[in-house]
Amino acid sequence: MTISDRTETFFGKRVEDYQGGDVAGGPGIVHRLCLDYDDDKSMGVLLEEYLSKIDKSALDALILGPWSEPHDTGPDDAFEVLIAHAAELKSLKALFVGDMTFEDCEISWIIQGNYEALLQAFPQLEVLRIRGATSLQLPAFSHAALRELVIESGGLPREISEGLAQSTLPSLEHLELWLGTDEYGFDGDVELLRGVLQKLRTPKLRHLGLRDSEIADEVAAWLATEGWVAELDTLDLSLGTLGDEGAKALLASPHVVKLKRLDLSHHYIGAPVQAQLRAAIPGVVLDDPQEADDGHRYVAVGE
Repeated sequence: MTISDRTETFFGKRVEDYQGGDVAGGPGIVHRLCLDYDDDKSMGVLLEEYLSKIDKSALDALILGPWSEPHDTGPDDAFEVLIAHAAELKSLKALFVGDMTFEDCEISWIIQGNYEALLQAFPQLEVLRIRGATSLQLPAFSHAALRELVIESGGLPREISEGLAQSTLPSLEHLELWLGTDEYGFDGDVELLRGVLQKLRTPKLRHLGLRDSEIADEVAAWLATEGWVAELDTLDLSLGTLGDEGAKALLASPHVVKLKRLDLSHHYIGAPVQAQLRAAIPGVVLDDPQEADDGHRYVAVGE
């Protein structure tokens, strides 16, 4: 499976594409800036044009979609434009960088950028969503306002998790990491993830997603032992390789059964254990069951 659909809603608003020209839309619209694959224009140039045509003081959400040749260049030129206009963008609270499908660029090919200066320039940012982890730079940072952090990847590099394990996000309510596979860059382990949660877990955290993981059974076995899991509303272990081993650990946990929602979609759990999960956890989601291929399990989103 690859990402085949662009985002339709973001920050509670309907998404509309902007590729140049007049800006259409209203208060319930968030724009996704898009370029064709072989466009001579850069995302920075398109963003500068877009900002010149809107009320910058009212902009609260923005999506950077496909830029030209995203497998070769990242969004740093767009970041420079945002930072240059930061004083005029005081209302910007939500940013999604890399909203593109496999037709634009496979997730593991997307070249990302350096978020250090961007996060410093926008202390009011509440939502940051990043797709792609190749060349991603997210060193340890402190941010008082960030409520939601999502990093989608086919393989999350160790240095990103290490940076998060040294970061301070006191307002964090929603954390979602797509771990992926070692074939596409994942080189972490449960101990590293434990460090991330030890640092980023706050009393406000209600949604934890450790998705698209080739070590889903190990992640489930670890989380089953953590008492703080009972304080979550949602635990999302979907898109990965979870099988009976990890599912049974979740079943045996007195903490997991207290969840309002346990999303295990795209899984390798046998029918008997699925039945046990449904009986024990009313909020469990078991969509998209998979069958192993010659003993091999695959995450939903890799390349």
